[in-house]
Amino acid sequence: MDKFTLVIGNKAYSSWSLRPWLALRHVGASFAEEVIPLRTEGTKAAILARNPAGKVPVLKHGDLTVWDSLAICEYLAELFPAAGLWPQDPAARAVARSVSAEMHSGFLDLRRNLFMDLKQRRHDPVRRSAAADDIARVTAIWQDCRDRFGAGGPFLFGRFSIADCMYAPVCTRFVTWNVAMDAGARAYVEAIYALPAMRDWVAAAEAETWVVDFDAK
Repeated sequence: MDKFTLVIGNKAYSSWSLRPWLALRHVGASFAEEVIPLRTEGTKAAILARNPAGKVPVLKHGDLTVWDSLAICEYLAELFPAAGLWPQDPAARAVARSVSAEMHSGFLDLRRNLFMDLKQRRHDPVRRSAAADDIARVTAIWQDCRDRFGAGGPFLFGRFSIADCMYAPVCTRFVTWNVAMDAGARAYVEAIYALPAMRDWVAAAEAETWVVDFDAK
């Protein structure tokens, strides 16, 4: 199989990059990383040179370019069916796709206010309040998936799936922004953070030297 290269943003800040990175690790594929620092003078040009859509992540596989986190995850699910990136049960798979698509297209208040930042802990009740409805919806999704489909393991559908790839960055946002969680949500966040791949991502993010000052005016 041709070599994979995943073009990503800084691990400390790029929530969309984390999603297919976790999927690649889960399927066991060997891949190279190309990291483009975000919010620099040359960021836009560097990304456009690799993806005319102007976004990261981008997966290069031989002559093929796949952009968009969910599209990359879907592609990997097709290439590595034995990895079980989608649940086998049709009903569970339909719900997993639904909650993944909801994460992909929604939760704008969460994105705007509780941005991903693995370099520090933030305490801002105003921002948390602005994202309160989205926080409630996310935790309701987690509870519903765990109650209905989570008997086989600690993840949303028991075994690790694309749905967990999609919500893993939210777990980091909840930790960074000190979001209050009930026992079920806390257990799910801990399960995500316990993944070896997630531990590796967080360690690499903490070691990055490029720091974005989100508070700069």
